[in-house]
Amino acid sequence: MMFGSLSVIGFGLSAIGPAIGVGLIFAAWINSTARQPESANITRPMMFVGAALAEALALFGLLLAFIQNKPS
Repeated sequence: MMFGSLSVIGFGLSAIGPAIGVGLIFAAWINSTARQPESANITRPMMFVGAALAEALALFGLLLAFIQNKPS
């Protein structure tokens, strides 16, 4: 018999989007730095801001999964 909540499965599925987004952000930064190494110091802060925003989506999903599982 299975116990639990479907919101946990929903969070797992919703975490796929930010994971792909972070991967694309870092891949684009590596590609741009490989093409033009002198721009690495300029583009690095933008990379971290983009990664933080993408990870924030996953954290909001985790927060909502915990709110849905609040005991009554």
